[in-house]
Amino acid sequence: MARFNIRLVVGSNRKDSINRKVGHALAALAREDFAFEELRIDDLPLYNQDLDTDTPPESVARLRAEVRAADGFLFVTPEYNRQPTPVLLNALHWASRPYGKNSWAGKPGAITGSSSSGVATGGAQSNLRNLLGVLDVRLIGQPEAYIQFTDDLVGADGAFADEKVRAFHAKKIRALEDWVALVSGAARAA
Repeated sequence: MARFNIRLVVGSNRKDSINRKVGHALAALAREDFAFEELRIDDLPLYNQDLDTDTPPESVARLRAEVRAADGFLFVTPEYNRQPTPVLLNALHWASRPYGKNSWAGKPGAITGSSSSGVATGGAQSNLRNLLGVLDVRLIGQPEAYIQFTDDLVGADGAFADEKVRAFHAKKIRALEDWVALVSGAARAA
């Protein structure tokens, strides 16, 4: 049984999202002590402070509870105009509110993303890193992973098809796992 719950936050609501494929291929590299589960963000209303009351929409209450319960996060973002996607930003805003009740605060995490472009999602990851810093998400810095998506990157079994690619990304997952164990383990002991 897994000791740590890492939430996979895929910044796409596309049915056939390449970032979801990559995120699940990354999650498949996890060690036994770590369970990756996707955090649903596609059912949230657009952030509106008028809805941010003591009884927020059900999907928002669920999101906040799941963020608070998670031991860490792997953010997998597409890139739209060098920015993270609106669906991802919306989820970040909802779970950081109301003021003084930021569900993301102090949680460990990592960022990656995939695109067919040669620069992958470098711009979006940079901007997301800045925003997550403001939200007090404690990100690992290395290894960085800007994943250029090709049709043969992820096999029919949902795993990275190439052993060298798999080994490279396993380093990212190990770094995240070690960071989650350190940060969340210390929080549990406190």
